Formats: sequence, C-alpha cells, structure tokens
Amino acid sequence: MSNDQHSSREDEFYRRLRKTVKVWAGGDKARANRYANLILAGPDLFVLLTRLARDSRVPQEDRARIAGTIAYFINPLDLVPELLLGPPGLVDDIALTALVLHDLLEHTDPSIIREHWEGDVDVLELVRSILAVADTMLGGPIWRRLRAMAQSFGSSA
Repeated sequence: MSNDQHSSREDEFYRRLRKTVKVWAGGDKARANRYANLILAGPDLFVLLTRLARDSRVPQEDRARIAGTIAYFINPLDLVPELLLGPPGLVDDIALTALVLHDLLEHTDPSIIREHWEGDVDVLELVRSILAVADTMLGGPIWRRLRAMAQSFGSSA
C-alpha cells in the first residue's frame, strides 16, 4: 500500500472520528460526562500517533508500540467499545495512547511530539492529565490490562 493510500485512509478515519465526537460533545451527554474534554482530544491523539509512526526520529521499538496503539484505536470492539458506547468508548484508546506517549518521552525529544501535535492544549500536559485520571476513568481492572498491553506492544516476546 502506498503512503498516499495509507494516509488517505487515516485521514478518512480521523474525519469520521472527529465528526462523531463533535456531534456527541454538542449534546446533553457532554455536560454530564466529566471526561468530555479528554474524549474531544481523541481524534487529535490518533493523528499524532499516525504521524509519529512515520517519523524516523522516533526509535523503531517505539514506532512498533505506536503501531500497536493505532491498531487498538481503530478496533471498535476493544476493552471499552466505541461500537456500543459511542465517543465515551474512546476513553481506553485515549488512556493507552497517553501511556505510550509517556513512555515515548524517555527516548524521544518532546519537541518532536509537539511538532506533530495539532490539538488545542499542550500535548504533554494532556498526557499528564489523562494519566492522572485514567484509573478512575476506566476502573482498575481495565487500567491494569491497558498498562500490560502498552508494555507488550513492541516487545520481542
């Protein structure tokens, strides 16, 4: 598959995801959901992952972890399924992304991550905010499974 086709498919996923989240955020559910601001960052986090996966300045092992996170993000039937819950189902995708980005910062200059970020808030602050509430947002068992999953992405075992 060419980069143009791959990029086009990613763009289409981003546009659909962004539209769904915007429609959801504009309704009454948004006022009732205390994690709405984090869910709204989901489409931007997805784009960040796709850009980092193609950046040769990101270590290969980290790009493998990013690819695993992208695959999880796209899967509508994951631990908290978007297919059944709509945009609130993105909380696990967002938490997994925050874990992977947090670990990525150990090997990658933060300016590279910021270079690919198009969100409205500072991406590193967003990652810290997500990680601060992830256990409460998801519940302990799901949070533990995501942490284990994040570690398994990119491992050679």
